[in-house]
Amino acid sequence: MLDKVLIANRGEIALRVLRACKELGIKTVAVHSTADKDLMHVRLSDECVCIGPPSPTDSYLNIPAIISAMEVTDADAVHPGYGFLSENADFAEQVENSGFAFIGPQAETIRLMGDKVSAIDVMRDAGVPTVPGSNGPLDDNKERTLSLAREIGYPVIIKAAAGGGGRGMRVVHNEAALLKAVYVTQTEAKSFFGSGVVYLEKFLENPRHVEIQVLGDGQGKAIHLGDRDCSLQRRHQKVLEEAPAPGIPDEVREQVTETCVQACKNMKYRGAGTLEFLYEEDNFYFIEMNTRLQVEHPVTEMITGVDIVKEQLRIASGEPLSISQADVSLEGHAFECRINAEDPATFLPCPGKVTLFHAPGGPGVRVDSHLYSGYTVPPYYDSLVAKLISYGENRDQALVRMQIALDELLIDGIRSNIPLQRELVRDADFQHGGVNIHYLEHKLKS
Repeated sequence: MLDKVLIANRGEIALRVLRACKELGIKTVAVHSTADKDLMHVRLSDECVCIGPPSPTDSYLNIPAIISAMEVTDADAVHPGYGFLSENADFAEQVENSGFAFIGPQAETIRLMGDKVSAIDVMRDAGVPTVPGSNGPLDDNKERTLSLAREIGYPVIIKAAAGGGGRGMRVVHNEAALLKAVYVTQTEAKSFFGSGVVYLEKFLENPRHVEIQVLGDGQGKAIHLGDRDCSLQRRHQKVLEEAPAPGIPDEVREQVTETCVQACKNMKYRGAGTLEFLYEEDNFYFIEMNTRLQVEHPVTEMITGVDIVKEQLRIASGEPLSISQADVSLEGHAFECRINAEDPATFLPCPGKVTLFHAPGGPGVRVDSHLYSGYTVPPYYDSLVAKLISYGENRDQALVRMQIALDELLIDGIRSNIPLQRELVRDADFQHGGVNIHYLEHKLKS
């Protein structure tokens, strides 16, 4: 087992990783910016190192500073959490070249999955269902591009191979607009991601966002931990998630999870990962793989009883998976509401001092948060301040428990999206289950 882990992140996920390390008897090092000296995980860690000023570029994205912190504290490994450097192949490579363990996939795997064109190729080879598309990047042959779009059928979507976070995508509804849209997307992709490579896919009109959680030991063994529905999104950012995804036939679910596991075995995938799909009319279509821990991993933990972060730590220690596929049992239902420090009407960030924080409790309620009364939410980082998770024997019970928990949750001193979450968990269509990825946007406009 690892002796000491440096946590290269902040907020609730840093505290989550620290707790898992403590359970396994692993010592912890917290790195932080000058703005984050009062974070809860910094207070609770065995050691802490300030790595720079508030700007993420000068602190949490500063690779030399993080590796130097590992050296001076004699850490064995680094856990990147999510965001920041978690899917940065250069960081993973530099960490391991410096003699430390990176708690995540190998650098080459991160690069392979970070390029959506190569990722689709890998998935297709493993039998994972993919969206009909160009099966590779678009070139300068305009007639080929027009022919591909006709063959796929309009509407189509142009995507940047190195894109992410909702950027680098453009929907085209007719042939007259296609070539200009390709050029604009290529230009934007070059500016945003450093690569102008784009590809073409069929645009699905009303899909759901369903993802599969996987674990691999890096030696060719892999398992899945079921699926999650993350369809409630605003501007491609997830707002509320649940597991398992409601209304999916068992045979359809089993078929796609088997192919996901096979893909991970083929890659000798190491650690935790998530394969994301669009789901429409009982069909799954792969869109990308996240080679890291997901924000919404707690809902999977609740229905499987598997501690995903502890599994990451064991795998990074060189241990085999502690469970087999036969050991995985999906029981009950879970929801997660992302609580953000933002105006519930305008969605503008609302940093400031938390004058009072009260976490809800009761059966089946979990709160992952770094907040405490008197803590000041800084303006420099993502607005996520808490994740509220509920579990029940069935979907209805889990949903009622979430309604109660949201009514109990109290964050004074700053504005938050709690009012929106309270409204969503009482929305009749959401209560029925199976809303698509456009539902929340349409609801907010009405």
